[in-house]
Amino acid sequence: MENNAITAIGLTKKFGDFTAVNAITFEVKKGEIFGFLGANGAGKTTAIKMLIGLSRPTNGQATVAGFDVFKQTNRIKENIGYMSQKFSLYEDLTVKQNINFYGGIYGLSRKKIIEKTASIIENLNLRSYANKVVGDLPLGWKQRLSFAVASVHDPKIIFLDEPTGGVDPATRRQFWEMIYEASNNGITIFVTTHYMDEAEYCHRVSIMVDGKIEALGTPRELKERFKVNSMDDVFIQLARG
Repeated sequence: MENNAITAIGLTKKFGDFTAVNAITFEVKKGEIFGFLGANGAGKTTAIKMLIGLSRPTNGQATVAGFDVFKQTNRIKENIGYMSQKFSLYEDLTVKQNINFYGGIYGLSRKKIIEKTASIIENLNLRSYANKVVGDLPLGWKQRLSFAVASVHDPKIIFLDEPTGGVDPATRRQFWEMIYEASNNGITIFVTTHYMDEAEYCHRVSIMVDGKIEALGTPRELKERFKVNSMDDVFIQLARG
């Protein structure tokens, strides 16, 4: 377990009589790109909310970055970055103001915020956009900026909740280049998606169906297990039961 960034055992979330996440068990290794796949409504977002400390599990146990999801949610939040499908940026603030704001939220010093702001603007080639409001940026730029902001405090794990929804294929590929770079720098990536082709970019994937993890392994292992040529076909077989 020492090599795990995330460990979940029997993690469950119920809303009254409805079980949204049904006793899921898995682990994510440090530095791994872990794909958390499933159709809309499969329970992915509910699971991610438990892991990042926004929703208390009904049963089970889990640790994230070494901290307990029941007892140490504040420590978890200090050690993770989070990006949702809506990108989490303030559209009426400038690029610089967004980076400054999130740097402050994550507790960075004024000096560190200035350094990080300059670094992000330089790395993303946003010099000409630095003082423009985020709402005026193209969608692809917003997406990359949001990822950079989610990692402004050098977190151990970045959670990406369907970050490429509604984005064109070329922009999705560029975004995945950022994910690979972060992983190569030792950051663990936990990404939820319903795009099965994105599973091919992950080191390992799990596939949720109706609140349960029905498959877990590398893309190659899963394609061999189900005797198919694509992750789309793996998912179709699982969805059909």
